[in-house]
Amino acid sequence: MTDTDTTLPGAGPDDSPRYAPEWLELREPADAAARATDLLDPLRARLGPATGLVVHDLGCGTGSMGRWLAPRLDGPQHWVLHDRDPSLLHFAATHAPRSAADGSAVTVETRRGEVARLTPDALDGASLVTASALLDVLTADEIDTLAAACAGAGCPALLTLTVVGRVDLTPAHPLDGALTEAFNAHQRRTGLLGPDAVTAACEAFSRRGATVHLRPSPWHLGPTRPALTTQWLRGWVTAAVEQAPHLEPRATPYLHTHLTHPPQTTVHHTDLLALP
Repeated sequence: MTDTDTTLPGAGPDDSPRYAPEWLELREPADAAARATDLLDPLRARLGPATGLVVHDLGCGTGSMGRWLAPRLDGPQHWVLHDRDPSLLHFAATHAPRSAADGSAVTVETRRGEVARLTPDALDGASLVTASALLDVLTADEIDTLAAACAGAGCPALLTLTVVGRVDLTPAHPLDGALTEAFNAHQRRTGLLGPDAVTAACEAFSRRGATVHLRPSPWHLGPTRPALTTQWLRGWVTAAVEQAPHLEPRATPYLHTHLTHPPQTTVHHTDLLALP
């Protein structure tokens, strides 16, 4: 495994991490269980014989996408990890998988910078672009730029775990709907697409001639994932109350009850495969 570090435009010493490493590590098992494995067959068919892949992982975080996908693809692979946080890049490179599904070597390099500023030149030679939990924190222009870069490079894109604005909790509570609506509005602040990202990405890739496949990739939370459920509940309710402060008097006892007795929870996501 190799680890080089190239700084891209848009990176700087004041760039703050988008996510805490502890949160990314906590969610990794749930992410791995949720991703839609039935998208891998059409992806493998598009990639063709295992003669060597160059995979660009956008917003790689701790590298969970590579740890999930590289062992499911045959042939030598070179992963180019993109993130704006150098500490996450270092962790991702250090903990990258070393072998593919057939035992071929997997190598890694890192590139620091804003993934939304990618150009086709940055993806020159790419066999595949991947990302996980990325689309919903992009704007419409940024998703359009991403689709244009993938189309210009002529490579497929596997973009997983995009939230779609739906949460199911059992047992249900009268406040569930209001919190969901407020959380979705919070995600759309500052022009981000949040739960509208999948629709925008479908349109952006389709305009450029790609065939787009969508599959559900829900998180299943509850008593069997207590730590992740606790953190998700706190973040979900906090964001909702920040967006709609009038909910706070009811949200505080709601959160206390749900932390004491975690409900069975499904957080809906969608995986997207765009084939040029």
